[in-house]
Amino acid sequence: MAATALDIVVLGKEYRVGCQPEELAGLKEAAELLDAKLKEFAALTNATGEKLAVMTALNLAHELLRAQRGDGVDIPAMKRRIGSMNARLETALAQQEKLF
Repeated sequence: MAATALDIVVLGKEYRVGCQPEELAGLKEAAELLDAKLKEFAALTNATGEKLAVMTALNLAHELLRAQRGDGVDIPAMKRRIGSMNARLETALAQQEKLF
C-alpha cells in the first residue's frame, strides 16, 4: 500500500510525515500526545529546544517501559485469573443455553 502524507503540528510548527493509510489515526494521536507532553514539560521546566525534546522523550520512554512491565502488576497471575474467570463464564453460559 502506498504511503500517505499527514500534516501534524508540534509546538506550533507544522511537519509533514509519511505513513501507511491504516496508521493515520494512530500517528495523529501520537503527534497530539507528543505536543501535549512537550507543552507540559516546557511549562514545568522552562526548557526549550533540544533539552526539552530529550527530557520529553526520556519521560515518554520511561512511561512506556513502566506500562510494558506492568509497573508492579503480576501480569502472568492476572492472565491466569482472567483465564479462570473466562472458564467460569463459559460454564455459566453453557448452563444457560441448556435452559432454552
